[in-house]
Amino acid sequence: MTPVHFSFISAFLLGLMGLAFHRTHLLSALLCLEGMMLSLYIALALWALQLEATAFSASPLLLLTFSACEASTGLALLVATARTHGTDRLKALNLLQC
Repeated sequence: MTPVHFSFISAFLLGLMGLAFHRTHLLSALLCLEGMMLSLYIALALWALQLEATAFSASPLLLLTFSACEASTGLALLVATARTHGTDRLKALNLLQC
């Protein structure tokens, strides 16, 4: 495993571990998800460059588009939650309550 592969895998796992263990605020969970998506974006872009295939050249842009949509949806949910509940703590949220 090259150091580049190790750094991308460790960045993804760091975001995953942060998402799994540091779940106090919704904003921190969203930041961990964005870190995971960024590491996937960079890995996919380097993979397409390494293969020198033009068919995969649009894949990183597609992933970046989905990541931007996910970020905007997450921030909209964060604002709506902060307005209705007064906090962004995940323990204060109840999924069974409308």
